[in-house]
Amino acid sequence: MTTLHPETLAIRSGIHRTPFNEHGEAMYLTSSFVFDSAAQAAARFSGAEPGMIYARFTNPSVNAFEERLAEMEGAERGVAFASGMAAIMATVMGLMRAGEHIVASRSIFGSTVQLFTNILGKFGIETTFVSPTDPEEWRAAVRPNTRLFFVESPSNPLTEVSDIAALAQIAHQHGAWLAVDNCFCTPILQRPLDLGADIIIHSATKYIDGQGRVLGGAVLGTNALMEGVYTFLRTAGPTLSAFNAWVLFKGLETLAVRMQAHSAGALALATWLEAQPQVARVFYPGLPSHPQHALAMRQQTTGGGIVAFELKGGKDAAWRLIDATEIMSITANLGDTKTTITHPASTTHSRMTAEQRAAAGISDGLIRIAVGLEHIDDLKADLARGL
Repeated sequence: MTTLHPETLAIRSGIHRTPFNEHGEAMYLTSSFVFDSAAQAAARFSGAEPGMIYARFTNPSVNAFEERLAEMEGAERGVAFASGMAAIMATVMGLMRAGEHIVASRSIFGSTVQLFTNILGKFGIETTFVSPTDPEEWRAAVRPNTRLFFVESPSNPLTEVSDIAALAQIAHQHGAWLAVDNCFCTPILQRPLDLGADIIIHSATKYIDGQGRVLGGAVLGTNALMEGVYTFLRTAGPTLSAFNAWVLFKGLETLAVRMQAHSAGALALATWLEAQPQVARVFYPGLPSHPQHALAMRQQTTGGGIVAFELKGGKDAAWRLIDATEIMSITANLGDTKTTITHPASTTHSRMTAEQRAAAGISDGLIRIAVGLEHIDDLKADLARGL
């Protein structure tokens, strides 16, 4: 079905009906599966016969979600996980070993920074953080033992856009893989594999669900790479539940229309914010003022649904604006139908040191908004209370 557009794949791919031939997709809430014979059980466990074994690593609901998302991203295979962070952890643990090296953007989610430095570092995997927008810094950071480049594009929270094709070329010249966190764009707005990336990572909790209901994550790429990621899942068990997989599978059906609406609202809000005297700077790839606007418009179909802006007056002004809102949800999650607002320096990136936040451009006056599906005039009025 890969010749179909992503909007159609989001609705029609990954469907495997039961003998009841249901129109809606079945959900398989079971911990294990039975076999016709001892010989079949042995064949399933050895891999000689395909089929379900145990829900830690095989479940039809999970497999359907993996298949649909892989089709949409143009990947050979997907592996689903309990969360986006579990997906990142499995990528590294499944493909790398002690003594190897990661080059990562310094503008990534705070928990990812903690994973790379405080957890993976204890197991002998080192990480060098570089600018997301300067490919030459990536080239200079490469070591003989570098195996992975990791980037978010657009980044969280400043929406910096990396040149995926350029980073892929540098990675491949040095025998490394490029992994792209595609959470902010989804395959509707950006397909990193088409630009040369090797691995795509999702926090499906965000736009793929789209309504703030469940947690989930996914890793996508070639069969060869995903086999290593899957092997880690099978053994360590950071498993996506069947119920969550079914919710995410259904969430994909409306992803295209939601992403277009999120993007249109975000562009309107970002344009309005640029005209407010209390705002020092607005960060949104769809604005001509964004430093990587031209690159973003080549890599993405729209600017996406995330807007960040820096207020004059620092933390006090930022907190005052956030507390004055009446419609927006004060929460660190994003990708919801409901607009969310947060202060990154004291929430999503609070575990980073002050020096790390400064290097990533996260000031005390920065606010991040994930624009939902409410009427744009109501969102402007909500922010105007605090401005």
